[in-house]
Amino acid sequence: MPSDESTFKPALSLMSGRIAAFAITFLTPVVLVRVFTQSEFGTYKQLLLMTYTLFFIAQCGLAESLFYFLPKNPDSAGRYALNSLAMLFISGIACTVGLLVKPDAIASWLSNRALARYMPVIGPYLVFLLMGTVLEITMISRKRYKLAAATYVSTDLFRAFFLIIPALITRSLMWALIASVVFLFVRVCAIFGYFRWEFGDGLRLDRARLREQCAYALPFTLSIVVQVIQQNYHQYAVAYHFDAATFAIYSVGCLQIPLVDFMATPACNVMMVRMTEQLRETGVRRLLAIWHDTTHKLALLFFPFVGLLVVNAYQLITLLFTAAYAASVPIFMVWCLLILMTAFQTDGVLRVFAEMRCLFTINVVRLVLVLLLMGWFLSNFKLMGAVLITLVGTLLAKIMSLARIRKLLQTSFAELLPWKNLGGILLSAMAAAIPAVILNGKLDIPVLVLMPLSGIAYMVTYIALVLAFGLLDKDEIAAIKRSLYVWNRGMVHRDQ
Repeated sequence: MPSDESTFKPALSLMSGRIAAFAITFLTPVVLVRVFTQSEFGTYKQLLLMTYTLFFIAQCGLAESLFYFLPKNPDSAGRYALNSLAMLFISGIACTVGLLVKPDAIASWLSNRALARYMPVIGPYLVFLLMGTVLEITMISRKRYKLAAATYVSTDLFRAFFLIIPALITRSLMWALIASVVFLFVRVCAIFGYFRWEFGDGLRLDRARLREQCAYALPFTLSIVVQVIQQNYHQYAVAYHFDAATFAIYSVGCLQIPLVDFMATPACNVMMVRMTEQLRETGVRRLLAIWHDTTHKLALLFFPFVGLLVVNAYQLITLLFTAAYAASVPIFMVWCLLILMTAFQTDGVLRVFAEMRCLFTINVVRLVLVLLLMGWFLSNFKLMGAVLITLVGTLLAKIMSLARIRKLLQTSFAELLPWKNLGGILLSAMAAAIPAVILNGKLDIPVLVLMPLSGIAYMVTYIALVLAFGLLDKDEIAAIKRSLYVWNRGMVHRDQ
């Protein structure tokens, strides 16, 4: 695909912003696990689980709907954006009331009575977190990619700062959460300034536009509710059956790697904007190329990333979370396989076609599967069982989504995906693990030295195999050469 049509050209700007803040974001739980006891850290992880479950559900699809409406009807963009912001505020207040009605019951359900005292803080945290979602989405939908990248990086850095510093100073989870609320409130204030600058007199509430958004968003909300329940049910099941310390071990095993979201989300967002524009202008004819381009490039990134994580799982977990969490390693190795499926941004394609009923049906099927089999998997495989059934459910959902996308794009299964390239990338990622495994087994050196050596061996082997198998197109090779040229010139100037 020509470079000027590549989804990754604008997406790279967004990725660079997120990756710039990756280190401190990734290190946040690493610091907190050393500040709090295992039970306190488990409480923190349960609060995050509960908050972000409500966060995704309470959005009601109103923030994500902007990816559909702003490119489709740019003249009314300010109305759509302000409608979303106002409704997210109302949704957040409703959630806050729900949290404050019976906090002890919620704490009891999660087998951790310590949770109840944090509910008055989690309420406003959730309100401001919800309202903040419209900021970067609006920027991306308006194709202000560099501004969105800068906003991403500043948000990630300040959010970590406002959480870590109070925790280090006070050794109190409560004060760390209060400081986080203060930051999120400041971020919401900044949204109003940006909206006034972006939309000017076009910024106002509009009931007619709101009805359009609700017609799109409410079916999408049903899908998201089911999806969020399915994606997080395994953690709630573990929290219900085990104590906070055991949940801490499990949650570390299910470690979320921010780098995955930092790369996948911008790629999906840009893909959706481009697909919506092409669908409006030319129909489905050019959508398959956009879908192939996005999937191919995400596979190039994520398949070897999974290989690196699996090969270095023990060293990574014990280095970050200490040897007390060694039991998390097998869980983490299986959990990483979910990243492979992130290369297939099927939900984004279905949302472009407003296939909300399809999304809802797929997520219901996946949820029913998980609900029916969770008990059996826990009984037979203990903590590992919760991860395995989640993996099976996600795989089923991807297969169902791809079947629907084939019809929407009016193509065959043979042409639906770049199968040959994907197979070659997967084989290259697997074969590249061999020298890394040998190094890990043979070298008795400190972890901080071993991991970089193992990682370099893996990546050198992977890149050599990718080039040997011809898995990069001309534009990708040209982009790599340009990057190396810029880097080389920078080194020369630095030496001078």
